[in-house]
Amino acid sequence: MTLLYHCQSVSKSFGGRTLFENLTLNIFMGNRVGLIGLNGSGKSTLLKIIAGVEKADSGTFAPKRGLRIGYVPQNSEFEDMHPLQILIDALDESTPDYDKERIAKMQLEKLGFDANPPLASRLSGGWKKRLKIAVELIKKPDLLLLDEPTNHLDLEGILWLEEFLKKEAPTYLLVSHDRYFLENVTNRVIEIDKTYPEGSFSIDGPYKEFLHHKEEFILGQIEQEKRMATKARRETEWLRAGVKARTTKAQSRIDHAAEILDEYADLQKRNKQKRAKIDFAATERETRKLIVAKNLSKSLGGKLLFQNVDFTLSPGTRMGLMGPNGSGKTSLLKMLFNELAPDTGTIKRADDLKVVYFDQHRMQLKPNITLKEALSPKGDFVTFAGNKIHVNGWCKRFLFSPDLLDMNIDNLSGGEKARITIAHLMLEPADVLLLDEPTNDLDIPTLETLEESLLEFPGAIVLITHDRCMLDRICNTVLGLGDPNKTEEFADYAQWQASKKVETLSKQVSAKKAPSESFLTYQEKKELESIERKITKSEEKVKELNALLGSPEIAEDLSRLTEIWNTIHLTETQIAELYLRWEELEKKLS
Repeated sequence: MTLLYHCQSVSKSFGGRTLFENLTLNIFMGNRVGLIGLNGSGKSTLLKIIAGVEKADSGTFAPKRGLRIGYVPQNSEFEDMHPLQILIDALDESTPDYDKERIAKMQLEKLGFDANPPLASRLSGGWKKRLKIAVELIKKPDLLLLDEPTNHLDLEGILWLEEFLKKEAPTYLLVSHDRYFLENVTNRVIEIDKTYPEGSFSIDGPYKEFLHHKEEFILGQIEQEKRMATKARRETEWLRAGVKARTTKAQSRIDHAAEILDEYADLQKRNKQKRAKIDFAATERETRKLIVAKNLSKSLGGKLLFQNVDFTLSPGTRMGLMGPNGSGKTSLLKMLFNELAPDTGTIKRADDLKVVYFDQHRMQLKPNITLKEALSPKGDFVTFAGNKIHVNGWCKRFLFSPDLLDMNIDNLSGGEKARITIAHLMLEPADVLLLDEPTNDLDIPTLETLEESLLEFPGAIVLITHDRCMLDRICNTVLGLGDPNKTEEFADYAQWQASKKVETLSKQVSAKKAPSESFLTYQEKKELESIERKITKSEEKVKELNALLGSPEIAEDLSRLTEIWNTIHLTETQIAELYLRWEELEKKLS
């Protein structure tokens, strides 16, 4: 396989702490790499180093000559320009001027933009993410870097992105904590973690396969520690007994004993896997009906979000709110928190109800304060579950070192800030937890710990998340928003997902059966009939070529590999043009 990027012995420190050291990474053509690790382990920083946005403290870098790298950061901002013009400006000088608009339109079409999108600065976070991906892909990068690409996307957007990456981006390195997304879009997973001897662990295969190999490695390392414990104990006893003579042989034995003890200490340190300790405090009330919502409706900006919504929250209810961005999920959560009033309907709350709200925008965190002030705003101690805990112990519970307590929280990663917000919530006894995107930025071990804590919480939970794995594990009921005329309740996420598939298929069938009056010429009718066959044939060709890329013989033949890539790119361009022509002809039908 062709090596695109190699870096060795890379180290980086930031704000007085070491993110990673002696890290080595190889990326080959066709690698679809998922980069995971604890918050603050340096994943985003590593992407910035590879993209040339930041510099490493040390290390050697050897990109393939002429390597073109595209970089999509977590957040992207644009000026007041039309998305089409932004893409036209992104094309290099080798593209003929007469062809730029056509190529830019085709790229916008691929990313789901309609014919007249708003100015780029007014796009939502999810559409800005799509536009930034379009800007980078139109430059035809050899390697695409994506930092948390699913952030700001609704579930529909995440599903779209999965399919888009499979078709449009043959080689990429992405940072994500979305476990289903990792499983669906990667063929290699790398974890940055000091648990491993080299500071990272890499497996070829999807995320589930990575978990299997990781477990084997960790268990093997624990067994190695047990064996080393016996050796270390024996060497320690020998050293304590003293050396009778200062001989070369005795000194050699002392040196050997020191090596064994150092290795044992290193194994002990690496085998202490750290996880945030999350435990929500409940009031343990016995009321069976905590919140009863009847006939709720809400409109914002003249748009009806939902109507005739009914549900009851009881202890043990874990309800997921599903629907695209803008369907009213956060508005409904704010109603339950008594921050927003419904247009119609009633919300009846139990007496003295304790409701805790996790805000997706982390509005509870004040800027320019220290970690200590953020974790323990009332002094050196916090009170949790009736016990006083010193801030040093409290910060360790959330994987922060006491050495960092004086650090400004503006220097922390998004996931670390999320852990602080969760720490705030844990101090408040609750009957109902309202969680708006609690998974954003959290690393996978913290996500798993959060899930376990939510499963143990005895009160009611209302959850907004695009993390399908968390929805599967947590929710025992799902409220589907999106169609203001029909809000349905489902038993779980799987039932909601099945319903959406049936709905999509039904719309497709109805569209095909809908009678239409033709405004096409005879030649245009013949052309329309042939386009679908051409598209199917071309897509099959691309599928066959992609399968060829996986064969060992092709992987070793650079010229053949390049020829196949060029053919795939040309065929996909032809497919996109066929779709555009199809839509032009369809518009003439009414």
